[in-house]
Amino acid sequence: MATLDSEPEGDWLGRGARALDNPQIMELSVRAAELTTLLESRITNFYTNSKVDEIGRVVSVGDGIARVYGFNEIQAGEMVEFARSVKGIVLNLENENVGIVVFGSDTAIKGDLVKRTGSIVDVPAGKSLLGRVVDALGVPIDGRGALSDHEGRLV
Repeated sequence: MATLDSEPEGDWLGRGARALDNPQIMELSVRAAELTTLLESRITNFYTNSKVDEIGRVVSVGDGIARVYGFNEIQAGEMVEFARSVKGIVLNLENENVGIVVFGSDTAIKGDLVKRTGSIVDVPAGKSLLGRVVDALGVPIDGRGALSDHEGRLV
């Protein structure tokens, strides 16, 4: 039987017992425990800070309507944004694609990516619109600045 003073080749238990008395090895095991705790917390919080956008691709365009493939969870009336900062509203939900009315030029969006915004289209309403010129989405185009207090109404 091996003793702690001798170092036989196959006596791993003896070496382990002697290693626990070594302060350098104890310090390394404490650092390893801290590192393990740090890594575990980083791994568990890894996906909580990420946001996944659902995107689709324009397969055809005609008469201001874009057919987009790739949306699974989209809602009718939802605002979407094309890659060239053109906006649109989802009106037609089908099995394979969705129909989107394009608010802007549709000449160069075929093949573009489309991103969901997650919000149903709403436009400003109220007395702040009196005497103002706005586009179809309620954005002022008369050069008099942004609208003052107003409430939003669903389209």
